[in-house]
Amino acid sequence: MLYIVEMFSDMVGDIIAAIPSVLAAIIVILIGYAIGIVVGNAVNKLVEKLGIERNFDKTTTGQSFKNAGLDLSNFIGGVTKAFITILAIILAIQILNVGGTIGTYLTTIADYLPRLLGGILLIVFGTVLVDFLSSFIGRMIKPMFPEAKIEIADMLKNLLMIGLVAFVLALALDLMLLSGDLIYPLIIGFVIIGAGISLTDGLIKSINDDHAEFKGVAGYAKFVLYSIFLIIGAGAIFATFPGVTTIIANVSWAFAIALAIMLIPIAYAMAKKMSKET
Repeated sequence: MLYIVEMFSDMVGDIIAAIPSVLAAIIVILIGYAIGIVVGNAVNKLVEKLGIERNFDKTTTGQSFKNAGLDLSNFIGGVTKAFITILAIILAIQILNVGGTIGTYLTTIADYLPRLLGGILLIVFGTVLVDFLSSFIGRMIKPMFPEAKIEIADMLKNLLMIGLVAFVLALALDLMLLSGDLIYPLIIGFVIIGAGISLTDGLIKSINDDHAEFKGVAGYAKFVLYSIFLIIGAGAIFATFPGVTTIIANVSWAFAIALAIMLIPIAYAMAKKMSKET
């Protein structure tokens, strides 16, 4: 009985001793949250007055923001508020000085929050920079091509944008500690698919402009190229899964045979048309 009383007394003593730290941590979080609101609103107004938002809305990323019901000033203000609040939470956890497993988890979460916020910021502002760079370089290379081949410049610009977006995503995921054997193949696969679609559109349009007789099979050619890049991209995405590569290889063979069979009547029709023209 005496042991239970002593244990209860020690527990009450620990709780009483922890009250100042808990109160201090709560006060720090509340103050940090209040400061975050004030500073976030100030940054929001500053972005609006500087006209940054108007220029941002003209970019592709800005249009995506508007379609999602977001605007740059509110986003930057919210990020500023979140950053200050995160700093307050980290400081509060340090004040609490919680030990044991719970303390380790809290410290790990507190250490990860800046990485998460930094990754999100890197993705958002990185895509803005990518849009600016690709548009700028696209305008630079357009004069290098004749008017009839302007789609090649657009294709190169799109390829550059796809590559830079993939680079930004890789950096952001590394920062957020989310990179790994599953993430990189996913990025590579989507890059292959996106680049393949862009290449296909540009090449087919260029060939159609130069060779009007090709228009009859342009749709078929586009379908074939789309399918090839989709299969390659899917193979890259699922490359780390055991057995999937073999399945994709078998599907590719079946698809190739089907396309070859489909090509026979098209080749016959084209040959017949060419013989009539000659």
